[in-house]
Amino acid sequence: MAAIEVDGLRKEYGDVAALDGLDLTVEAGELYGLLGPNGSGKTTTIEILTGQRTPTAGEARVLGTDPVTEPIEVRRSIGILPEREDPPSFLTPREYLEFVGDVRSIPDIDDRIAEWADVLDFRGILDTMSSDLSEGERQRVMLAQVFIHEPDLAFIDEPLVNLDPLMQSEVKATLREYCADGNTLFLSTHFVEVAEQLCTEVGIIADGRLRTQRDPATMDDGLLSAYETEVAREVSPQ
Repeated sequence: MAAIEVDGLRKEYGDVAALDGLDLTVEAGELYGLLGPNGSGKTTTIEILTGQRTPTAGEARVLGTDPVTEPIEVRRSIGILPEREDPPSFLTPREYLEFVGDVRSIPDIDDRIAEWADVLDFRGILDTMSSDLSEGERQRVMLAQVFIHEPDLAFIDEPLVNLDPLMQSEVKATLREYCADGNTLFLSTHFVEVAEQLCTEVGIIADGRLRTQRDPATMDDGLLSAYETEVAREVSPQ
């Protein structure tokens, strides 16, 4: 069964179409990357798939559920990390993750917090006020909240933002392991190298439409060349 199915998705903001008939399919177990320039529709796609926005037209299924008619059910089943999302400044990472545990009814939350603090190397700041954390430390805490309830599907907007090279390597390994266990990851990025190094399937989006969707390893001229070609069509005469 496909983890995500999108058919003819359109989202208009006044006279502007952020999505213009988007079609895509993500199979269970894939590490899927939606690659495109700023303003291409990546964030809007994630917001619709996670029940945060209503499309103007089209349909979507997330783990077999419609995120428009049943947004709460979808959000219970998935992990989400929007771009530039931070833990509340007035809580410590431990307090924030305990709150996540309460909201998601995680019975062994203390053990999960300890596990993810080790995986993402923030055990030493668990009791530091989030307002005093670096951007990279806050990103690691937010990545922990994505996976702490062991979802079958996770959505992450720019997963490696603010992370140093060593932590980027650790996070990449963690994301690969998550999918190797049979889970599905949908990430968005405008960095070609992130999609090429990390993803098993990449969709290139430009001007609100999916231009191509392929395994980057099968692209004869490489993902960068395909990206340059497809994005160039955005500004070419139709």
